[in-house]
Amino acid sequence: MLFNSYIFIIFFAITLLLTRIIGNWTARKVFLLILSYVFYAAWNPPFVLILWISTIVDWFVAKWLHASTNRHHRIILLICSLSVNLGMLSYFKYGTFFLNNINAVLAATGVSWQLGVMNVVLPVGISFYTFQTLSYTIDVYNRKLRPWNSFFDYALFVTFFPQLVAGPIVRASDFLPQCDKPRMGTRKQIGWGLYLFVIGLFAKMVLADTLSAPIVDYVFNNASRAGFITAWTGILAFSMQIFYDFFGYSTCAIGVALCLGFDLPDNFRFPYAARGLTDFWKRWHISLSTWLRDYLYIPLGGNRKGVGRTYINLMTTMLLGGLWHGGSWMFVIWGGLHGIYLAGERMLCQSFVSKWPFWGKKYGQWFLTLLTFFLVCLTWVFFRADNLVSALTLCKSMLYPQIALSLFSTYFDSGTSINASGVEFLWLGFGQYVVVALLSCGSILLHHKLRDSSLESFFGGMNPLVRAFILSIMMYTIFISMTGEDNAFIYFQF
Repeated sequence: MLFNSYIFIIFFAITLLLTRIIGNWTARKVFLLILSYVFYAAWNPPFVLILWISTIVDWFVAKWLHASTNRHHRIILLICSLSVNLGMLSYFKYGTFFLNNINAVLAATGVSWQLGVMNVVLPVGISFYTFQTLSYTIDVYNRKLRPWNSFFDYALFVTFFPQLVAGPIVRASDFLPQCDKPRMGTRKQIGWGLYLFVIGLFAKMVLADTLSAPIVDYVFNNASRAGFITAWTGILAFSMQIFYDFFGYSTCAIGVALCLGFDLPDNFRFPYAARGLTDFWKRWHISLSTWLRDYLYIPLGGNRKGVGRTYINLMTTMLLGGLWHGGSWMFVIWGGLHGIYLAGERMLCQSFVSKWPFWGKKYGQWFLTLLTFFLVCLTWVFFRADNLVSALTLCKSMLYPQIALSLFSTYFDSGTSINASGVEFLWLGFGQYVVVALLSCGSILLHHKLRDSSLESFFGGMNPLVRAFILSIMMYTIFISMTGEDNAFIYFQF
């Protein structure tokens, strides 16, 4: 059941209506829990069993962890929780990846025997709810959180349908206290929640799916023929697509939850206005980056074990963060590049570079913003490309501008053209180049303007007539973008 489908609109309307009719708070929470299971079962009903296993195991493990004072006993309990949750995640998400790599190694060493092929369907959202339940268990193990008294509250925390399948990754300490007292969306909350829902749908359906996705698919499917201009157009389009797709889902989720009276944390804070890669990860997929920081980087030692160990911890965290997105070496490379960036930035910041007055000037800040965006774009090539050859081909085209010099004799028309040297180049339509340029520049400027602000303050400060006009335009473009084909959000595959 997708946010950008008619069936979800009906589902959400019924949910909002019935939760306002049900007066008893406990009954309302149980009703929300049941609806959350219905929402999840709409993809594949048997996968609800996996969700139940994760929920029940961590509920009881947390209880036993809190009651136990024996250190070895508590470690065994924690290992049980990690084994069950990460075991299911590894089987469904990485089983095929591991088997393929083992078979590749066997073939490379001349062994003819091969392991069997796994045909496993990935349960939607497993990476997200696994991290949520693990954070609960680990917090109880570290005595940062007491086990919750109500199982239904805890189950709702794990299964709450707005953010169940693609985040934000919510912490128990943020969500469970909201279950204590009756919550129902106020008039202001419902108004802003619906506004966020429309903004999210506009970002997903118009900016990501309609304007960006066709260009991305065309360029990446023809990577070997993309010249300098077309290659950059394709990767800029993907930079917009991946942001507006995931931002769209997170914004819809926050808006839907707000209508029901629940507050979910922000997952994005205008990341394309970041000044440096550390700043980028404080703004991009915040719920994942903070999870990796608190439950992986810091437990590994963080920056407390010396310079060399700090860089190892950074690389380990980012490599595993890349692998979290799926069983592919392309994601590992993507994470590794971010690890290299973060390590290099940390090294430079400890030197004279950070003391240079240039960085405090407006032009210095813009330089940092554009440099950060450029480096992030290079990593997106590996995130989106189907294989390493395609990724390196696109990177070569992006980094060698002299290729563009031979294109002046060609026409801005869809398809391909032959230059004087006989090289065939891939071309898009002129309008597509303009759309990507305007969308990219407009997004960076908007992010820069709002980098220290919020959507709520931005729209709240508008003239009501202007705000109504913008909302009308968004709703109209959403309506004409609804072709009947429900395009899934990109992060559903993770």
